[in-house]
Amino acid sequence: MPKLKINGTEVEVPQGTSIIQAAEQIGVEIPRFCYHDKLSVPANCRMCLVEVKGGPPKPVASCAMACAEGMEIETESPMVHRARKSVMEFLLINHPLDCPICDQGGECDLQDQAVGYGYDRSRYTEDKRAVKDKYLGPLVKTVMTRCIQCTRCIRFGEEIAGVDALGLLNRGEDVEIGTYVEKAVASELSGNLIDVCPVGALTSKPYAFHARPWELKKTETIDVMDGVGSNIRIDSRGREVMRILPRLNEEVNEEWISDKARFSYDGLARRRLDRPWIKNAQTGKLEQASWEDAFNLIADKMKQTKPFDMAALVGNQVDMESVQALKTFMNNAGCNNLECRVDGGHFDATNASGYLFNGGIDSLETADAVLLIGTNPRIEAAMINARIFKGYRDHGTKVALIGESCDLNYPYEHLGDKPSDIETLMKSRSGFAKVMKEGGNVQVILGAGATQRKDGAALQKTAMELASKFGAGYNMLHLTAGRVGALTLGFTKTPNPLNFQSKSFVYLMGVDTPIINQIDKKAFVVYQGHHGDAGAHRADVILPGCAYTEKDALYMNTEGRLQQARKAVSAPGEAQEDWKIISLLAKTCGHDLGYRSIFDVRKSMIGLPPLGERLRPDMQAVAFDDKIGAAKFSLSLENFYQTCPITRASDTMEACVTAFVNKTKRIKAA
Repeated sequence: MPKLKINGTEVEVPQGTSIIQAAEQIGVEIPRFCYHDKLSVPANCRMCLVEVKGGPPKPVASCAMACAEGMEIETESPMVHRARKSVMEFLLINHPLDCPICDQGGECDLQDQAVGYGYDRSRYTEDKRAVKDKYLGPLVKTVMTRCIQCTRCIRFGEEIAGVDALGLLNRGEDVEIGTYVEKAVASELSGNLIDVCPVGALTSKPYAFHARPWELKKTETIDVMDGVGSNIRIDSRGREVMRILPRLNEEVNEEWISDKARFSYDGLARRRLDRPWIKNAQTGKLEQASWEDAFNLIADKMKQTKPFDMAALVGNQVDMESVQALKTFMNNAGCNNLECRVDGGHFDATNASGYLFNGGIDSLETADAVLLIGTNPRIEAAMINARIFKGYRDHGTKVALIGESCDLNYPYEHLGDKPSDIETLMKSRSGFAKVMKEGGNVQVILGAGATQRKDGAALQKTAMELASKFGAGYNMLHLTAGRVGALTLGFTKTPNPLNFQSKSFVYLMGVDTPIINQIDKKAFVVYQGHHGDAGAHRADVILPGCAYTEKDALYMNTEGRLQQARKAVSAPGEAQEDWKIISLLAKTCGHDLGYRSIFDVRKSMIGLPPLGERLRPDMQAVAFDDKIGAAKFSLSLENFYQTCPITRASDTMEACVTAFVNKTKRIKAA
């Protein structure tokens, strides 16, 4: 490991470490534009110049030069300052004076570096160049005259998102970034282009001209748009969420988030439930009511109903505290008919190793082989798909799919679309079976396209046996943020999903899936949630709850990692946190749960890992003897942008459906 000195401070770094990386280790900041620690090194902006004593007689690009034994680096010498000032003057030759109207203002790398190395006037007297703005879709706004050709956006598309829509066109003074044929960037991660752009060339269309960064309150929390549990930061002003940005977590989402997590926030303000409603028995219409009237009506109905004739279901985005409160309430009322598998999933819910992503999300980028069964991770979990692509790019990961063929952004071997193809693979000794047998880190991923079938439990057992035979890791990919937490708390009736069709009293907490159509038309339905979606339309009583941005709560992602969401804004109207609603309702029904704060609820949840850590259960066999069926696999999701009440209420997500999903359908039809 080479030792070197940077500004007189000695540092020892691994072989191959660049000077800019070594400087970061000792807290020395070197300005840069093109360099990004998650992307390849192009060394084309020249802003990171440093002086190597006894080396070249001119400054060198610190991002492209590796550290060597005995090097002496100066990052603040007169030579370096002169060089950086010249580079900055060159970069600003054609840059427009847009700072007062630019959405990047206040968090712009070019602004920051210009303070230290810029001049207060320009010596350039020629005509400035202007570049036509490009259309990249409904999410990313372009002002290409601001572009400094750092190529971060190009490298992100090719190396992280797996799409090569952007490129560098022309040469010399005419060089510009764009698409050869004008088209939208069809990637589920396109919003990250905004983050990697160091200037105001790429900004957010939905956020444009809405706020300045210094006006916003910043709250670190968790995304609930899928089962990954990406770490995010919510920027809000007053009661309004203004934007959502990624937060660094190397084990989960690195520093990226999906477009659904980033841009669906406008749905939080639309179609909201902000007060209790009761259905008029005479007219069949919902009417505004007080909390007391709503609670009394529910309490009366529960007293008139036998415990075995009641059922409670929790939806896809319900937090763990609310699940625990509802479970305790229903159990105290004598009812054990509980279910969280509201997508119709059939799998062993008693075996944690059977329903968790056991290998961990970060294991995918070093995998030798990945077998996908009944899943399209690009649609179902974009950040997990990005990990698989990273493994393919950096590690040569080989990928195979058993299920309906789909458009992934990396090559894969399609082994078939029937469950019997799993058994065929188990018996094989060549092809992908040989790859799995010889690989050191092999991961099997079972998706919702398999578990949502009636033979899902048998497929789960078969997939676990396949993984065991080849010494591979077994993983189940969940699509929703609340599922694993509810399963861990035991909110389910095993072994098969609850048969609630004949129940006369059904309590729905955040359930808006098509499964509600199976409820008996004569049943009394209570809906507790935050949006006027499908569940509210079926309800006899509506209790307004809080969305994930409006409460402190615990969630467990698909790999069993316990994470905390934090309150960013206040709930509208009379809406309350879900666990509080249950606690107050229980008092009305004569069952005091003893919950005075959210910490009381958490104390009653046992067997959970420490915050930020994963559940790590011992692998156990699934005790199912069902036989797998002959029907072909089908995908559980086709529309990435509208999967929950929040995204269905979002105008931005609707624009994405028009631009990407409907366009793809038209192309396939043609």
